[in-house]
Amino acid sequence: MTFHSILFERIEDGIKKETLEAPIYFADLNLDQIIDAITAGKQEYNLKPFFYTPLKDADSVKYRHEIMQDLENEAIFENVNSFARKMRAMREHVMQAERLYYKHEKESWFLSAVEIYCDAVTGLAHDLTTADLKSHGFLAFREYVTNYAKSNYFVYLLTETEKVKADLSAVKYCVLINDDSFTVSKYKSEIDYSADVEAAFAKFKQGAVKDYGIIFKDSLDMNHIEAKIVEFVARLYPAPFLNLDNYCRMNADYLDETIAAFDREVQFYMAYLDFIALFKHAGLKFCYPNVSDQCKEGYDREGFDLALAYSLISEGSSVVCNDFYLKDKERIFVVSGPNQGGKTTFARTFGQLHYLAAMGCPVPGSDARLFLFDRIFTHFEREEDITNLRGKLQDDLIRIHDILNRATPNSIIIMNEIFTSTTLKDQIFLSKKIIEKIIQSESLCVWVTFIDDLASFGEQTVSMVSMVVPHNPTLRTYKIERRPADGLAYAMSIAEKYRLTYDCLKERIGL
Repeated sequence: MTFHSILFERIEDGIKKETLEAPIYFADLNLDQIIDAITAGKQEYNLKPFFYTPLKDADSVKYRHEIMQDLENEAIFENVNSFARKMRAMREHVMQAERLYYKHEKESWFLSAVEIYCDAVTGLAHDLTTADLKSHGFLAFREYVTNYAKSNYFVYLLTETEKVKADLSAVKYCVLINDDSFTVSKYKSEIDYSADVEAAFAKFKQGAVKDYGIIFKDSLDMNHIEAKIVEFVARLYPAPFLNLDNYCRMNADYLDETIAAFDREVQFYMAYLDFIALFKHAGLKFCYPNVSDQCKEGYDREGFDLALAYSLISEGSSVVCNDFYLKDKERIFVVSGPNQGGKTTFARTFGQLHYLAAMGCPVPGSDARLFLFDRIFTHFEREEDITNLRGKLQDDLIRIHDILNRATPNSIIIMNEIFTSTTLKDQIFLSKKIIEKIIQSESLCVWVTFIDDLASFGEQTVSMVSMVVPHNPTLRTYKIERRPADGLAYAMSIAEKYRLTYDCLKERIGL
């Protein structure tokens, strides 16, 4: 098996041009918050473009699932993490070399960078040889890195690096300081009298005394005097410094592109696994979903909104999980219930689950089967934009018209309480017209609404209701259950809006 990428099994599946901006629906589904949290602390790898590019076929998803499962092995994860730390140190040395001024100092940092790179490659090749790998991706990469570590070029690079380093380490010299001048000379086996001097003066030491020793600043950069000393040493020993110069010039492109790409791409998996470890520690479940780009019968058990859960866990609060499923001709969830009952959270969860599944990632839940979409469309509440000279209703209609024109049978549409700016009669009329169009398009859809009639519109619709505590309807459970809409949610909302609830009426009549 030829290795191309740890993210993409086939060359044609790779990202032709990396997307630098998040998809437009990210903010509505809070996916932007999720990706920000996943990639936090890993900005050097520029991982976000990978998370902006969902996969389109089940084989590509399976390829990533296998790799993610290999990395769930703690030994393999640590092997790759050790390689990543060394590669990070290598880059730091290269950046240090690039910003320095003095030639020999720059070359020394470059030599150290290549030395670290060679150690990283040989270490990873050895670790993967003994690792219990099962994924096609890692098995192919192991073969690649093993062959690369044995290649003539790499063996030569490793040998030359060790030789140049050894030759420079063998250089010995003396510096004689006299007032404001110094002289550099070759070391000629002069005797080191340091121990004798300390022994001679040891008898005069009485108790704790003031230390008059000079503390040198621990700086990575040479000052001009140190640079001049090295320059004189290079004149005394021209051969090893000439070899260093030739070495740096000949090996400027030492970094293998495939190794460098692996170092970046594998962080996609490691960042995600690090992220979900927080949720697993809190007792929440993740699973590898069964995905299909053909069958739309899907489900998820014990799913949750990843962005909301991240916030709740940080606060020490509990997370409510929900189930859903679609079977036969069912395509549309119509979610009704009281305000602040978890309806919008359910809609976001549905979108997040499908998007993360299309990334080849484990998704929230104990078991899941999800559809591979071509596009996601969202319509969430927006503030009225006075610059476009349109009213809110007109703006809603234009946005929805655009969605319906672009949606395909493989699309996902998420509607969140649309047409709130118009009358109930118009809202019902427009909503029914739009749901007819969505049914015709055969797209998957989640529709959050107060209009219970939509829940029983046809065999394609499924009613989901946000539940309340039975003996106290003002308390939300945040559970979303598959059951017929009862009409009470909208009535309660209207009563609260116009202060016609029992408590409000008692207050108004002075009871």
